[in-house]
Amino acid sequence: MGIFDIFIIAVALAMDCFSVSVATGVAADRPRFRTVLLMALFFGGFQGLMPVLGWLTGGSVAHLIQAFDHWVAFVLLAIIGGGMIRESLSGDESKPIDVTRIKTLFELAVATSIDALVVGVDLGLMQNALFVPALIIAAVSFVLTIAGVYLGVYFKRVCKFNFGLVGGIVLICIGLKILIEHLMG
Repeated sequence: MGIFDIFIIAVALAMDCFSVSVATGVAADRPRFRTVLLMALFFGGFQGLMPVLGWLTGGSVAHLIQAFDHWVAFVLLAIIGGGMIRESLSGDESKPIDVTRIKTLFELAVATSIDALVVGVDLGLMQNALFVPALIIAAVSFVLTIAGVYLGVYFKRVCKFNFGLVGGIVLICIGLKILIEHLMG
């Protein structure tokens, strides 16, 4: 597998991170760069770590994880998205999603990186090298997370619309997409 192929896989894997980041940027009120950087480190780190875990397991536990990984992602994103929706409808949007909390970052990072575990299993089964693909996957997710947050902030400023409800719906839709993709094939 060539570098270009790995880059395309990395972009595909990072789309969930990017979508969650846009939703976070839309819901956030001027996120600090430190917070955005921490989010990018979590997302990129987990996207890079999961293929390593998949590669190391080599498929021995992949079938066990694949049986429920989509449910974990769906439930985590639905809970976080539901909280965003609830807070936006209650009129109290001072804390739409608290990405400064390590627990929230961990939940979002796990929910958006489960597919990368399967990619790692595939890399192991094809006996591909691991370091470069994992690094590329992590870097692409890191960059797209930062870009997503600031794109979301830009949308919020330009549209002058309260996107807390939209951000919550987007997170739930991402969870549904993950669930449907896994259940359908």
